[in-house]
Amino acid sequence: MVGTALSQDNIVIGFSQGTMNHPWRVAMVEGNQTYANENLPDVELIVTDGQNDSAKQVTDVESLIARGIDVLMISPLTSDALTPVVQDALDAGIKVVTLDRKVNVPVTVHVGALNKPIGEQAGKFLVEKLGGEGAIIEIQGTAGASATVDRHDGFMEGIEGSGLKVVASQHADYLREQALKFMEDQLQRFGPGEIQAVYAHNDEMALGAVQALEAAGRLEEVMVVGVDGQETAFEAIKAGKMAATFTYPYVAPEGIEIAYKVAQGEPVEEEVILPGKQVDADNIDEMLGTGF
Repeated sequence: MVGTALSQDNIVIGFSQGTMNHPWRVAMVEGNQTYANENLPDVELIVTDGQNDSAKQVTDVESLIARGIDVLMISPLTSDALTPVVQDALDAGIKVVTLDRKVNVPVTVHVGALNKPIGEQAGKFLVEKLGGEGAIIEIQGTAGASATVDRHDGFMEGIEGSGLKVVASQHADYLREQALKFMEDQLQRFGPGEIQAVYAHNDEMALGAVQALEAAGRLEEVMVVGVDGQETAFEAIKAGKMAATFTYPYVAPEGIEIAYKVAQGEPVEEEVILPGKQVDADNIDEMLGTGF
């Protein structure tokens, strides 16, 4: 049964996180949990971890529905796999707030940054820095995730009409280790001077690429760009190892703030856009210490 969320009752919010294998996702969970603990005494927040497995996340959401939650906060691993169970929640009268990634049905509210403009900004940054010519390796995120599709499409729009070309591309699931291995393979394939830049869909993968380039003694000749704005990436930019990153808000505490409003029947926009920011050598000093 769906809770009535009357003022004397606790509001039960279920938060289904797709995976906790990444600092950005951990920051999303911890940021929302901390805010709820400190500011929302009438909220019971139940967090589940899909463990990077769509089937596990579907089961998590089914369990949350069975517990009679008032609001479902969900950051879906992939859109297609999670859409049916989100529809089940909506059909059960549960309000749904999607964080960062979307599903293929209209929900109560979506909160996140826009990935496509960030990808486009990254593309334009490299066009400018490389003078419109160069070979790029793209390290993509999780196949099928809306963030991955948009970060790729935006980037391709950003470099359109220039002499920049993506010469190799692979999904590395937003993980540093996979990106490191892919980059090592590409350094065998492309000799010195044959790659000018790496565009990674997140900072973890960018740092994996940096590691491979450093080990091969080729970091000087390749610009590495990431996305997310984690502190280790800021440190890499300060050290001259990365060229730029683009901050991608981890939707905390905005996620729980909006879920709480929704639970109380307050009007909210159907989509809440959180702004991102380019971080490079020009503004790194003011950004150091602000990453997650």
